[in-house]
Amino acid sequence: MLIEIRAADDRLRGPKAVDAAPILTSAYRAAVDSPVDLSRLRLICDYIQYRHNFRDMVELRRVGSWNIEPDTGGTDGESWEVAIDLRRARPDLIEAVVKQSLTEDGGCQRLALEGWGPGSRSLIWGFNSLYWKALSLWEQSTGKGYESALPGGESDARNVEAAHELIQRLFSLWDDLAARRALPEELYVLELGVGNGNQARVFLDELRRLDRERGRGYYRRLHYLMGDYSPHVLELARKNVAHHTEHISSLALDALRPTETLGFLRYKAFLVYISNVYDNLPTDEIVRIGGHLFQVETRAVLSRSDADALATGVNAASHELPDLIARLLRLGPELLAEVEQEHFPNASDAVAFWRKAWEGLRLEERYVPLIELDTYAVAPEVGGELVRPIVEANGDVRMHISNGAAASFADTLPLLHPHGVLLCHDLFVTDVHQYLNGFRGPGKYDGSVVNWVNGRLLAAIGSRRGFDVSFAPFAYRAGANVMTMTARARD
Repeated sequence: MLIEIRAADDRLRGPKAVDAAPILTSAYRAAVDSPVDLSRLRLICDYIQYRHNFRDMVELRRVGSWNIEPDTGGTDGESWEVAIDLRRARPDLIEAVVKQSLTEDGGCQRLALEGWGPGSRSLIWGFNSLYWKALSLWEQSTGKGYESALPGGESDARNVEAAHELIQRLFSLWDDLAARRALPEELYVLELGVGNGNQARVFLDELRRLDRERGRGYYRRLHYLMGDYSPHVLELARKNVAHHTEHISSLALDALRPTETLGFLRYKAFLVYISNVYDNLPTDEIVRIGGHLFQVETRAVLSRSDADALATGVNAASHELPDLIARLLRLGPELLAEVEQEHFPNASDAVAFWRKAWEGLRLEERYVPLIELDTYAVAPEVGGELVRPIVEANGDVRMHISNGAAASFADTLPLLHPHGVLLCHDLFVTDVHQYLNGFRGPGKYDGSVVNWVNGRLLAAIGSRRGFDVSFAPFAYRAGANVMTMTARARD
């Protein structure tokens, strides 16, 4: 039996430490008393910092066999992984829960809402998409704006000092190009993931002020494009920058494929500014165990108790929930209330159903052998061969592929002017060993999904396309987990 603890140092020692010893002792005792072959059992302990997430205190995962020849018996057969959340685990409960997970069929305790598949195709991304499409209804129901769910209650990007420094660098570049008569008449800046418009307002206010001081006339030539998936968010942002309306364009777009909407901007953007977008895009995960690679397959489930309560609340049977939830994600709460009035007399009832389903939503996981990594598609025109040197150079590890972030990043780079820069504030894993000492998602932020982004993979994608990609801690909030990624064309 292998026991592994994935927690930061301050979670294991010091004033914030979890007393892991009695938890591990209880789990070990349960494993020894179970009928499971201990040589085929892994005990993995995470500290899940997200109060709302997709896991129960204990989860059981099947690890598929790597015997690809049908007659081989042997040492690479099916095994099991028990995952424990150290934050919620209680020594007096853990022994019974682990023993139950190893001796009973957990499937009968849960209602599956979908079949097994890669994490990037999970039902949770339908919920994530609905959250941004129907954000105004969610906020009306909760009485809170979505940014209140972020650590600190706001995005890390809203900072006058940061905007001032960024604009200074832009002005230096524009001055240099103007001196060589190489500065275009129209100066494009693109922001993806506009939030409530505070970043745009701070940036534009500061740029206009500095331009008036210096008399360059850059503000007059500026075109500031705001792109977002959520119509509600775009409307909030437009109101926040109404005093700059002549310089603003807002566009609803797909963050995975920005050039579908912004193709006209190719090679024109001097700045692409992105904040808290990549961590909210679909991702797969892969695992390396004993030198073998596995893909994490997931399926969305509800506990039987949550399913029964949810169904009773809308005058339905539990077995009807998968169809009702699928229709909710396809139609949205307002239209669902129109076509399913026996279950949802009005839109607010449909929103309440949505919120309760999301609260109870869990992910079951299993590991399936990933035989041919080179044929795995990370994103359009990004193959699995980029992943191999990252995952195979770091021993046994579980890591995100960040498929959505990879697709968005690769599709955004062609929008940059040859002297342009892409600046992104987000939750980045910049050293693969970070996956060994902390939980990197998925978690729940209000009604959306959050995963840390595989920065090593984005750097490899940028390098292959002729861009230098670097990471630095966000400079304007001490102790923040947010990192700043910078990408610019290689000299």
